[in-house]
Amino acid sequence: MAGREDLPIPVVVSGAGGKMGREVIKAIAAAEDMKLLGAVDTNPALLGQDAGEVAGCEALEVPILNGLEETLAMAGQEPRLGAMVDFTHPDGVYDNVRSAIAYGIRPVVGTTGLSDQQLQELADFADKASTGCAIIPNFSIGMVLLQEAAVRASQYFDHAEIIELHHNQKADAPSGTAIQTAQLMAGKAFNPAQVKETEHWTGARGSTSPDNINVHSVRLPGLIAHQEVLFGAPGQIYTLRHDTSDRACYMPGVLLTIRKIMDLKCLVYGLEKLL
Repeated sequence: MAGREDLPIPVVVSGAGGKMGREVIKAIAAAEDMKLLGAVDTNPALLGQDAGEVAGCEALEVPILNGLEETLAMAGQEPRLGAMVDFTHPDGVYDNVRSAIAYGIRPVVGTTGLSDQQLQELADFADKASTGCAIIPNFSIGMVLLQEAAVRASQYFDHAEIIELHHNQKADAPSGTAIQTAQLMAGKAFNPAQVKETEHWTGARGSTSPDNINVHSVRLPGLIAHQEVLFGAPGQIYTLRHDTSDRACYMPGVLLTIRKIMDLKCLVYGLEKLL
């Protein structure tokens, strides 16, 4: 099964009925080197419907099912190794990833909210199984470039704050992208105290990263995904901002990750590791 690179990559989409899941299905349908093998969602209103029609493209003759284990088992019987793309919920993504690895399916995960301990456990599990796994907080190439600029700027600015803005159906805060950005900037203590601060309302100054970067989360209908990193110094403000206006912006990164994950035998965290 490790061979047959001439065959399309079979892909299972977990969270197929969600906004990101539908975009992934459309992208896979348009990719010549991939095929949609399975579509899984827990929404009872979608069960049995054609995944392509639900996504808004042509019929793909792949019904939406609610059994991930059964779908992964089917994928494991394919003549070419396959991938699972997961855009579901933080409560279930850990088990989804473990199940995929157990069946020899490469997980490509856009769901955020995994704890550090869970990430380490999944990394250990992927290593033992010699199975590629990609945990990607943000699939946008533009965000990767913003983070690279933030890392560079953090060498010269001692004061920095992160503001992330998302739609009000996002379950976790701060976003995985904001957490990753703060982690990439880590290496020194930011925002040395100037005065003794008092919060009249708890959380007014946001949450705080281990390196003392304040992170502020905004949740409003009408937003998709946006992030600012602000650096301050006497007499100047340096602002980095990334805005998304359509979820299609993530699809080149998703497809790139699916292709790259086939040759990996461990877990990678972040799209920048694959570029």
